[in-house]
Amino acid sequence: MWICRTRTRVNLGCLVRRRWLSSGSGSEEEVKGKRIAAVWGNGDYGRLGLGSLDSQWKPAPLLPSAFGDQCLEAIACGGAHTLFLTRSGRLYATGLNDFGQLGVHDDIAYTNKPIEVSGIDKEIVQISAGYHHSCAITEGELYMWGKNSNGQLGLGKRAAKVVSLPTKVECLAGITMKMAALGSEHSVAVADGGESLSWGGGSGRLGHGHESGILGIFKSTSEYTPRLIKKLEGTKVKKVAAGMLHSACIDENGSVFIFDERALDKVGSGPRSKLPSSEEVACGGYHTCVLTSGGDLYSWGSNENGCLGVGTTDVYHQPERVQGPFLKYPVVKVSCGWKHTAAISEGNIFTWGWGGSHGTFSVDGHSSGGQLGHGTDVDYIRPTKVTFGKNVKALQVSCGFNHTGTVLEYT
Repeated sequence: MWICRTRTRVNLGCLVRRRWLSSGSGSEEEVKGKRIAAVWGNGDYGRLGLGSLDSQWKPAPLLPSAFGDQCLEAIACGGAHTLFLTRSGRLYATGLNDFGQLGVHDDIAYTNKPIEVSGIDKEIVQISAGYHHSCAITEGELYMWGKNSNGQLGLGKRAAKVVSLPTKVECLAGITMKMAALGSEHSVAVADGGESLSWGGGSGRLGHGHESGILGIFKSTSEYTPRLIKKLEGTKVKKVAAGMLHSACIDENGSVFIFDERALDKVGSGPRSKLPSSEEVACGGYHTCVLTSGGDLYSWGSNENGCLGVGTTDVYHQPERVQGPFLKYPVVKVSCGWKHTAAISEGNIFTWGWGGSHGTFSVDGHSSGGQLGHGTDVDYIRPTKVTFGKNVKALQVSCGFNHTGTVLEYT
């Protein structure tokens, strides 16, 4: 049992530590260095992988036994599904499978426990989960599966609209892929030479500009195979991110580029810029976060439900530094959901933004929120620390549509 309920007065620190150590996992010294997953938020369709459809308002652990006793390396939260990558390069998936996004048999509507994804016979090194599609990169090869209504799988115009098993993107043969990021109906990726490519629906978010239709109105176009982003030709890209309607990348010099339905723009250029050299970028529904090389976090865009973490719900059109606990300690990781955000600092996870569907706490277990992990589904407009056991530290965090997951390591 994960939660011990007792009326006896106990040491809270010991109680929290025991919660994250199962009876069969050994002593604290024996599990030191081992990794587990923790998940929280909306539990519909089993996206949390906890064996039920219940939502979790606080983090719940997923031990290595859920992944064949393998140590976890990474987690990726999508629309209503979650991917787990083990240290040995094996992949597991849980949640909704209405478009084959789990990468398993298409006769499975959903699963509430992680199941292994087969069909990739090489060691996987990177994963990403979009709203209805998924991907994995092996030693330079890209595999994709799930919804393909707008070519977001990059498999060509004649490919099926639903691909339920991992399929190699053959047109990238000879190109070593380094990283991929998936949005709602589009995908972006980086090759090892720094070339950036994109495909799927919506030419603006792909960075390819617009084509004019009747009366000069922009028409939305789809790319069914990976296409080089020509406006970034000659720019060596090192990181990419994809949100609902926009994408972003960072080049080798730390410059940030945003492309959406308006244009491809370099963020923070010019003498009035306050965005330093950047290391990571994350895209949410309608907001963007950037992590600088110095560990400062900046955010901008729509601020509905306080997802920017700047203490208000005002919209910001330019990068604004997220302060609070991050003034004292640097941020090392950041992830954006639809309207919530999570960051790692000093081994701790901080979350803010949209807490739930209605912003009210439901005690009957049927709230669709809880993705902030603070015990309620109310909104937070400032970074707030998520409580775990004192014997764990966060290594990675991922925000889905309205659930969150992390990889933790015992210390």
